[in-house]
Amino acid sequence: METPKKFKLNEKFLAIGLVAGVVVGVITKNIGVWLPVGIAIGVGLGILQDENSK
Repeated sequence: METPKKFKLNEKFLAIGLVAGVVVGVITKNIGVWLPVGIAIGVGLGILQDENSK
């Protein structure tokens, strides 16, 4: 039996940013703007958290 994959912190922040971008995009009816913004914020937070943990 395979062990479940452990996601890195960067991957978790990317997913959170993606979901946040989609939610804000749907609310404002402008998904084309908010999806990349959410991804960028998620990646930025993941990198920031990674640097703080070192």
